[in-house]
Amino acid sequence: MRFGSRYTSSCGNVVIAESPINWVTSARYLGVYLESSVRFKCSFANNKAKFFKAFNNIFGKVGRNASEDREEVLFALIETKCLPILFYGVEACPTNSSVRQSFEFIL
Repeated sequence: MRFGSRYTSSCGNVVIAESPINWVTSARYLGVYLESSVRFKCSFANNKAKFFKAFNNIFGKVGRNASEDREEVLFALIETKCLPILFYGVEACPTNSSVRQSFEFIL
């Protein structure tokens, strides 16, 4: 995977211990998905999918008919269990306005 102005340029094959290493357009490193681009770029699509999976799991258990007492518990669960999944690795990656807007749309 390459970053920079020549990220689309073809490269020779790299072989380590007689095993070729494939060129890819995205890779996962420490739970953060990096994308090949002109600038250093991260993808948060997997974070969003995992967030919605966790949210739907919690919301499915509580249901639509939550009383006012349960609403506070529901919000606390979402805040402590779901939001860390969504925002994992955001500090390490540069975010532009479209990424920030996509996060605001979720919340």
